[in-house]
Amino acid sequence: MSGKEQDETSIAFPPVYIISDSVGLTGSAIARAAAVQFGIENPRIEICAKVTSFDEIRSFFEQHIEDDLKTTNCTSVVVFYTLVSAVLAGELRSYVLQHPEIVALDIMTPALDALAKVSGRIPLRAPGKLHVANQQYFSRIEAVEFAIAHDDGRNPQDLTHADMVLLGVSRSSKTPLSIYLSQQGYKVANVPLDMQTEPPSELFEVDPARIFGLMTSPDLLVSIRRKRLGNAAGVAQQYADPNYVYDDLEKARNFMRRLGCIVIHTEGRAVEETAQEILTYYLAAFPYHFQ
Repeated sequence: MSGKEQDETSIAFPPVYIISDSVGLTGSAIARAAAVQFGIENPRIEICAKVTSFDEIRSFFEQHIEDDLKTTNCTSVVVFYTLVSAVLAGELRSYVLQHPEIVALDIMTPALDALAKVSGRIPLRAPGKLHVANQQYFSRIEAVEFAIAHDDGRNPQDLTHADMVLLGVSRSSKTPLSIYLSQQGYKVANVPLDMQTEPPSELFEVDPARIFGLMTSPDLLVSIRRKRLGNAAGVAQQYADPNYVYDDLEKARNFMRRLGCIVIHTEGRAVEETAQEILTYYLAAFPYHFQ
């Protein structure tokens, strides 16, 4: 490691405060996304949620700032605030101007102002609207429950009721993709393909446009399986053997051809990227899914 790299990694990373009149999920997500760009995967985040008065915010600062500056060896704290209340946001801005140890970013107001300017509408400024339990919320819960009940080939009799069916060999990201897509409101089943068993016959009853075969490179799959086995590698050596993995993938590929399904490559891609490609194909075929 160079001297410059040592200096950069030794610099203290500031604590991040989230001030929200809802639950603080939006600010937390932005804070984490920003921190990871500095190599910090788990930043120190403190949340002051569901605030209804500025006294709560002031009390929160008084309880945290002094101690946090000492323990982190920082000169400032960072505040991300998502306050739909214009009054609370204004009071916080005034407070920050008098406290140079606070570096604050208003996440919500610029977004509201931009949308209001273009749309000509007036924002409701009602906290927590994003998390109101409406029909779409319950649909997402139902989709997640469906994905869990139909993970790893379970309940194949229900495959025709799935919005999407994911196929793939072991360790091809079937389950993470199923859960991610279900959180978007899609009922997803996933079916494992392997050398020993025949896939469920119900797959041939599913519209091929709803079936997505997941493929990856043999080298990457060998590496993933070896890591998965860990100390048990000697016991189940065949599982991660390069020749076996190649044959496993070839059998899966041939079966996907028989089905006529769409094949998606997952190597070197985040779950979100793969999911977006799947959704591109799916929504082209079924554009009225949520209507």
